[in-house]
Amino acid sequence: MTTQNRNILFAARALMALIFLVAGMRKLLAWGATVGYFNKLGIPLPEVALALTVALEVGGGIALVLGWRLRLAAGVMGAFTLASALIAHAFWAAEPPQFNAQLLSFLKNTAMAGGFLLLAYVAGHQKEA
Repeated sequence: MTTQNRNILFAARALMALIFLVAGMRKLLAWGATVGYFNKLGIPLPEVALALTVALEVGGGIALVLGWRLRLAAGVMGAFTLASALIAHAFWAAEPPQFNAQLLSFLKNTAMAGGFLLLAYVAGHQKEA
């Protein structure tokens, strides 16, 4: 793999990781409010779910930036992102004032899941030069 290709893949991984690193840290810093939000969504054991979510977002974000176990990391992050779309951005059940924001968040998550699918594919087909 050329240096240019490595740099492009690093930039792509870092850009995809950024949202998870920021989201994980924000959840950590607003723990109580996030537990309340998880409760509102009906997520069972919200404290445990939040701890796992923060670990996944921050840990997965770091794994993406470092390129560590990239195929697995991309697959897990893609599945998490798709699950998040279905659980937290249910636009079909949103009140009218929230419909557009939830629809866009849902579509953002599904697009990111597609990006992770592509990243997992690329990671599985990388050849070092």
